[in-house]
Amino acid sequence: MADPFIRIEGVSKKFGTFQAVQDVSLTIAQGEIFSLLGGSGCGKTTLLRMLAGFEEPTSGSIFIDGQDMAGVPPWQRPVHMMFQSYALFPHMSVEKNVGYGLKHEDMTAEARKARVAEMLELVQLAQFGHRKPHQISGGQRQRVALARALARQPKLLLLDEPLAALDKKLREHTQFELMSIQERTGVTFIVVTHDQEEAMTLSDRIAVMDKGRVKQVGAPSEIYEFPNSRFVAGFIGSVTAFPAKVSAVAGDVATVQVAAFQGDVQARAVPGLSVGQEVTLAIRPEKLMISQTRPEGANIVAGQVKDLAYFGKDSLYRITLPSGELISVHSVNAARSAGGRPDWDDQVYLSFAPAAAILLVA
Repeated sequence: MADPFIRIEGVSKKFGTFQAVQDVSLTIAQGEIFSLLGGSGCGKTTLLRMLAGFEEPTSGSIFIDGQDMAGVPPWQRPVHMMFQSYALFPHMSVEKNVGYGLKHEDMTAEARKARVAEMLELVQLAQFGHRKPHQISGGQRQRVALARALARQPKLLLLDEPLAALDKKLREHTQFELMSIQERTGVTFIVVTHDQEEAMTLSDRIAVMDKGRVKQVGAPSEIYEFPNSRFVAGFIGSVTAFPAKVSAVAGDVATVQVAAFQGDVQARAVPGLSVGQEVTLAIRPEKLMISQTRPEGANIVAGQVKDLAYFGKDSLYRITLPSGELISVHSVNAARSAGGRPDWDDQVYLSFAPAAAILLVA
């Protein structure tokens, strides 16, 4: 990224003796949807507030569009923040809420009215302009807040848990609406969320945070398929992890001894592996194949179905391995008939490709 729109350089933030953010450095491109993902207290909202100007870094620098933000107050930054609560004025109509931030802009009343109409059209709420917030749905209130945030044409929009107040189906629908609106406006979005699926759906790139630090930055597929640590592998999606020891390395394939499997497993090698090294073998449930007859190939282990959950489109199995440890398997229910699927207490075989196994050294 030769000329990033946002540069965060070695930013830290302390509140007394508490280290909320520690030595964070990030670059974000113009027009990108970038997510800060992590659990409660990981520092993601503090970092967002420093971008907005509501908090000053204890150390480090933040540049937006080439300008150092040190000492620049929130109202002078090319930034708007959309809060989780939406913060709509209940006594004002939808169109007055959207136009509220334009009152002090240097524009005529006609231009202001046209901008409000344009924003309501953008979020598909033109017919609701005269209603009050309590007269529209939660998803529509979320879009009103978005229209108000975009009305002043910010270069950067900060969204703090923007979909947290919506139910699951509405949240899924609104994710795609947000992506469409961002694509049409070209505004850079930075989203704070603890919801992994939300971050994976919305984002061009994700920064996974823990205890004030950025653990990994990458595209959703990179974060999911190639986590760089046990924390990231466990935080993004589901994974079963086992201690292992490297017994051989040949090109891009490593052979590791896994006590839980009572044998060797072949996995994709990672740089720097050495024979005898202690590692973690992690496998995602959907990467495992389950069958009642022994398949051909490497990486096969027998087990017994301990638990079974049917979700319609797929089923989740918890399999007891010969060592007594459990491993989870997701199996897509491609056929409508339940015949031929493993059931409780059935003896089964699990198999997986070497490339599906994740070796973690951190």
